[in-house]
Amino acid sequence: MGNNVASTAAGKRIEALLDYKSFVEIGSQVTARNTDFNLGDNKAAGDGVICGYGLIEGNLVYVYSQDSTVLGGSVGEMHARKICSLYDMAMKVGAPVIALIDSAGFRLQESCDALEAAGAIYRKQVVASGVIPQISAVFGNCGGGMALIPGLSDFTFMENNAKYFVSAPNTVDGNNAAKCDTASAEFKSAKSGVIDAVGTEEEIIEMIRNTVAVLPENNEDNQSYSDCEDDLNRAVEGARAYASDPVVLLGQISDNGLVVEKSGDYMKEMVTALIKLNGITVGVVANRTEILGEDGKAVEKFDARITAGGAKKAAEFVTFCDAFNIPVVTFTNVVGYATDKHSEIRMAGAVSSLVGAFAGATVPKINVITGKAYGSAYVAMNSKGIGADFVYAWDGSEVGTMDAAMAAKVLCPDADADTLKAKTEEYKNLQNNVNMAAARGYVDTVIAPEDTRKYLIGTIEMLFTKREDRPYKKHNSVL
Repeated sequence: MGNNVASTAAGKRIEALLDYKSFVEIGSQVTARNTDFNLGDNKAAGDGVICGYGLIEGNLVYVYSQDSTVLGGSVGEMHARKICSLYDMAMKVGAPVIALIDSAGFRLQESCDALEAAGAIYRKQVVASGVIPQISAVFGNCGGGMALIPGLSDFTFMENNAKYFVSAPNTVDGNNAAKCDTASAEFKSAKSGVIDAVGTEEEIIEMIRNTVAVLPENNEDNQSYSDCEDDLNRAVEGARAYASDPVVLLGQISDNGLVVEKSGDYMKEMVTALIKLNGITVGVVANRTEILGEDGKAVEKFDARITAGGAKKAAEFVTFCDAFNIPVVTFTNVVGYATDKHSEIRMAGAVSSLVGAFAGATVPKINVITGKAYGSAYVAMNSKGIGADFVYAWDGSEVGTMDAAMAAKVLCPDADADTLKAKTEEYKNLQNNVNMAAARGYVDTVIAPEDTRKYLIGTIEMLFTKREDRPYKKHNSVL
């Protein structure tokens, strides 16, 4: 990396992200062609974006970093052409693209040229989607049409003080930044879910490196696994105590505790994350009822119910995993759906998307029932009925249509308290007992919680060469 590049914030971000002295710059002498509104007096070599390739932990990546000191890092014709060329190279060799964004938006001096340029970037991203991983990080500003670039990425991170918006807070009817900063990192990560994680610039750089380390290079990469130094038969001590918070549980199950959570601040009752099992990258979707603090006590609680936002979050993650041939494991503990007016507006569509994602995925799919698995909410969580290859259940878990006490009231509406109690116990033993589900073949094996890691590793290894043919079609018509 040349000294002039390393001296800018955009260049320093690349330098911090990539392995030492591995960056090779491309297109450093490219400049804007347009000269309207005195643009010719302000144009500079590189046209406000540094492009090139380098290594992260020895893995090839392509990266572009927008330079806000050159025309605000705004997107014009040649700026976009450099990014599009980078995508072309990345697609040819099958390597991820990383965007470090700090831009004033579309270049006003280039008008229609800037609009055409932005459209060209969008198209490259859509063509690359599901072929190579795309990672974005927002530093400084990312507004207007630029907001679509992170939205079209697989993973997106945001610096604490950055601004990310389609419409600035002060332009939203009845709002201003002081009232509700809709462009803030907190809002975008917790409320909209388009940001996967927030942190300082240094933390974001580390998050990108960790994410690249667990992702395959492309959708045909069969080498997305590493040597495992962790004990393959290691017992997961205290697994049952951690079932309420899958993030903690996954830290116990994964190789050396590695967990890369996606959209961790959004719809926290549904966990989506990447872990390693015997060196193989695995995607996890899990129901969560508590967030456990460092002392092991709950700091936040949730109902064991699927929300519309949680279903959409999980569906998008499963689709991502399927695109990149990443096995999917679910940890299921669910009794139904969220029951409120706001949820009901979107629930049917969201859960349909979740079912479509699981049923449509052809990667290895494993379900682990850790608590209760009731009704169609359970069916939607990667059940045998919609295509799970293997279903495990912890001893003591329950599988059935609904809670036994509720079922007894439905079946015996006029019964007295003693009769209802007896019928509840009868229903629980006959209908909700996990052994009944196992006897029907809906659960393959009932296991002790502490054995979860070794069972998952063995099953993923067994399913490693899975092939599943489907009727030819371009894609599902319902998403």
